Amino acid sequence: MRLDAVVLADALREPATTLQLDAEGWIALITIARSEQLLGTLARRLAGLDVPAAVQVILDEARTNAEYHRRSALWEADCARRALKNIVGKVVLMKGTAYVAAGLKAGEGRHIGDLDIMVAHDKLAPTEAALLAAGWEWVKPDPYDDAYYRNHMHELPPMIHKERDRMVDVHHTILPLTARPRPDAQGLLNDSVMLNNGLYVFSPADMVIHSAAHLFADGELDGGLRNLWDVHCLLSEFADESFWQELRSRAEHHELWSAVHRAARLAHRLYGTEIPKAWLAARWRDILSISRMTARDDWGRGTRKVLRFIFYVRGHWLRMPRALLVRHLWVKWRRV
Repeated sequence: MRLDAVVLADALREPATTLQLDAEGWIALITIARSEQLLGTLARRLAGLDVPAAVQVILDEARTNAEYHRRSALWEADCARRALKNIVGKVVLMKGTAYVAAGLKAGEGRHIGDLDIMVAHDKLAPTEAALLAAGWEWVKPDPYDDAYYRNHMHELPPMIHKERDRMVDVHHTILPLTARPRPDAQGLLNDSVMLNNGLYVFSPADMVIHSAAHLFADGELDGGLRNLWDVHCLLSEFADESFWQELRSRAEHHELWSAVHRAARLAHRLYGTEIPKAWLAARWRDILSISRMTARDDWGRGTRKVLRFIFYVRGHWLRMPRALLVRHLWVKWRRV
């Protein structure tokens, strides 16, 4: 039995591999899946397999919880739609809510936390006012945090509804303003696709690009297996012969080809995603990325602390210039 999260990647890639697990193996798999917020996805993948009775109970409960998350996400999106009905311009759903609203495979069994939406930068003020009027309030009232979000981030400070206790993150682009890549925010909005309820989701290519950007260019690979599974599902559902050329061209336009290429390679390696042969050439960083994403023991605890710290520093380095990073870490350290 592997003592890292590769056992989870194997189960998602080929569910029949779980039939070889003993009791300890099942405990490890379920614990790691729960830690990675992939238990609902795993439960969907294992549907119909002859698993131990105790495991079946857990998987049934996970499927029920995933359906609750799906319904809650759609309800929260509709609440936001009604709150923003007088805002002129597109309101684009992002991440998990977008996947379930569009009926995509990436949404099947997916854990969904916050509601993430994107509006044009010049619509931030009316969007903020409308949400506050509809019952949302600030999560981070601290003046430094508020100013940091408004001056440097790709989103407003997070808001939470005072009755439903659900959070919304309002984006105006997909990466922090301090990040090295500068995606075309207006292009993302222009090419977005309208759903039946009047809300929008990114175009297929932009959806893949955003998922890859969220995985590599905007973090330290926390939740990496889940985000990479999103990439796998999106590529598997959208990709045809013409899509790959469109995806590369679009990724280069958004200055995110490196992240998209890397995400596709890792999805192929961990989940068996079919990608063009020309995209397969491995990079030495791929090994480190996979090691970081699978850094769990059989109790679901994070391992490889040094590697985790390296990626933590890298995540901040990608998001901030050196002077801003030093100042930000100094302010945060003084509050500890």
